[in-house]
Amino acid sequence: MFKKMKGYMFLCAFVIVALVAAGCGNGQNTQANESNAAQATATATAEPTAEPLESVELTISAAASMTDALKEIQTAYQTIHPNITLSFNFGASGALQQQIEQGAPADLFLSAAVKNMTALIDKELIDANQQVNLLANELVVVIPTDAKTAIESVNDLTKADVKTVAIGIPESVPAGNYAKEALTSANLWDALQSKSVQAKDVRQVLQYVETGNADAGFVYKTDALTSEQVKIAFTVDASSYKAIQYPIGIVKATKHSKEAEEFYTYLQSQEALDVFVKYGFSISN
Repeated sequence: MFKKMKGYMFLCAFVIVALVAAGCGNGQNTQANESNAAQATATATAEPTAEPLESVELTISAAASMTDALKEIQTAYQTIHPNITLSFNFGASGALQQQIEQGAPADLFLSAAVKNMTALIDKELIDANQQVNLLANELVVVIPTDAKTAIESVNDLTKADVKTVAIGIPESVPAGNYAKEALTSANLWDALQSKSVQAKDVRQVLQYVETGNADAGFVYKTDALTSEQVKIAFTVDASSYKAIQYPIGIVKATKHSKEAEEFYTYLQSQEALDVFVKYGFSISN
């Protein structure tokens, strides 16, 4: 009898051990299955890796007088938009206008005169709704820093000691056109023709005075502030020429309208305007 009970108890113990082992195995399998399912769900719901932005080069035709300010803006903009390369074509606004009219590649036009922008709007090369007067400037006369002759007004340009006066080509250089207006208003345009030398843009006028190839030159205030080799002799009477406005606009033929619009908007931001003011421009009203 005792041997039978002992055998029965041994059998029960064996069954219990087997059941516990089976339960543990099922628990481990369940945990493994749950872990695998969670991992699969996480993989399925993870966001796809963002594709790198397409590299885009924007060509901006800009008035030569904007060179220094735009180069600083270029550095700042390309830092926050590493996929964008800003390529500037600096020159006289009239020449840049003609280039765009002839089909030269350009995404934006930054002019030193309203008339050049208006001409492109009239020819439907720039949308009137995608251009705005952004900046203003002043016309000044500069002389070499070591100049001995006192020049305080346009009338002083007629002095015998002033042998050469540099002026941008009036037909293509806005600063030259403003200078012609001011001199015509003072009845001096014809009188100064014999000593006038014309330049392809306002930066060349500045260079002529810096190198001593001209005794005086008509440039923008912003240009004068970039050079230590010249000084401002006087500020030209603002009532003697049309207000200097700098309009900016998007060229309709751009192949990068989205990126062009973004840079066009950025140029109107406070960050960009602060740079322009730093270089002597004022904000257009």
